[in-house]
Amino acid sequence: MKLKIFLGIAFWSLLLLAGCNRDDISFDSPTQLLRFSTDTVFCDTVYNQMRSETYAVKVYNNENKDVLIPRIALEGGSGSLYRINVDGKVGTSFENVALRKKDSLYVFVEIAPVANAPEAIAEDKVLFNTPAGEQKVTLFSVVQDAEYFIQTGENPVTINDNTTWTKDKVKVIFGNLNVAEGKTLTMEKGTKVYFRKNSGLNFAKNSGLTVNGALGEEVIFRGDRSDTKYDTLPANWNGIKMEKGSLLNMNYARVFGGNVGLQLKQNDATINNSIFHTFQNAGIYAISSTQFTANNLVMNNCGEADFAIAGSGTYNFNYSTIANYWNLNPSMSAVGIYASNVYQNDDELLVGNPIINVNNSIIYGYVPDMISYNKVDGGSFTANINNSLLKISSNAGFTPVGQNIIRNEDPKFQNYFTQKMNLRVKADSPAREKGVGTNNVTVRDIVGTLRTSPITIGAYQYQ
Repeated sequence: MKLKIFLGIAFWSLLLLAGCNRDDISFDSPTQLLRFSTDTVFCDTVYNQMRSETYAVKVYNNENKDVLIPRIALEGGSGSLYRINVDGKVGTSFENVALRKKDSLYVFVEIAPVANAPEAIAEDKVLFNTPAGEQKVTLFSVVQDAEYFIQTGENPVTINDNTTWTKDKVKVIFGNLNVAEGKTLTMEKGTKVYFRKNSGLNFAKNSGLTVNGALGEEVIFRGDRSDTKYDTLPANWNGIKMEKGSLLNMNYARVFGGNVGLQLKQNDATINNSIFHTFQNAGIYAISSTQFTANNLVMNNCGEADFAIAGSGTYNFNYSTIANYWNLNPSMSAVGIYASNVYQNDDELLVGNPIINVNNSIIYGYVPDMISYNKVDGGSFTANINNSLLKISSNAGFTPVGQNIIRNEDPKFQNYFTQKMNLRVKADSPAREKGVGTNNVTVRDIVGTLRTSPITIGAYQYQ
């Protein structure tokens, strides 16, 4: 028995010693240059006191030996707006970083401007010092000055006075920002309004939103992630909501990347020279609007509908391009205009007979019926279409009325993909030379081109 105990102790002792006896690893100085996954990191545009997302640079050791990189550091040192993470440690300078043969390591990069950092282009370099030579990876970002509106808990931030925003500072909204009843928020040309995830801008009864954008200095509404990849992704923010009696006047705006871009409810709205695209549900959702008019409006890439109507109201579209080439979720309806004569939310019920008037416009996309009507309780829907191109089948469930309707002919857009969206038409488009008349807004197209005969229908005059 004693022998068995002795042999057992000896076995486990030897096993423990063997486990503790690791092979020694010998690291040499590099004799070749390192290789990188990229030589330049373009970071997201950031705002004072906000961190960017994290970017990665992969560093490769092509040598057939383990090496020790003497130094990896930010050229700007501790004064840099950037921070790097090497081998799980955060800082600005690292020494004797090990890298196994034919292996790689990650260097993670982010930028975090301090308060009141000047608006500028922020550039720095990650230096790699080895006996084989100094190598650099350039870091590049844009820092913008910002004003923040931050909801805390269940208490939203409220604008209680008539207020004007300018382009001097980016407006960044966390949570819900409210405009009080009877007050007007005015946005001058070049204003940028960025929203954190699940954030929105809400207008109380009888309030107002005035957007005074200009060609080349549009007012921007979007999520706060300004890396270009987010330009083509929906659901980055909630949307703009306007309650009963509120007034919207919008000129030269670009609104994109949210759930519902603009929700109108029993109010008046005029939208000129503006672009709505890439929304999870709808670009514009109008609930029994008393009067809605759009001139030179461009819409595209919305999951349920570019423009959705519920209840009653009259909706006028002049020289507009309503395209929908949504392809992120094939189960969604992706129509141009959706209309229902009923709106119901809990105990609230609004019933009516919506009317759309479409003049000199294009409504086209992937689905067979770009205008869809959901009729409830015997209501009616009127679609007056004149001098316009419309994609619609014989099974649409309603009959559009009007003159000079071009049915189911491809308008031949230059590029309908949102990555490089250009909804101008090509030279052989059936939309050319079909326009009839203008008003004081549409005498020029959305990019300021004079509409001279022969006039092109849609938001863009062919040149």
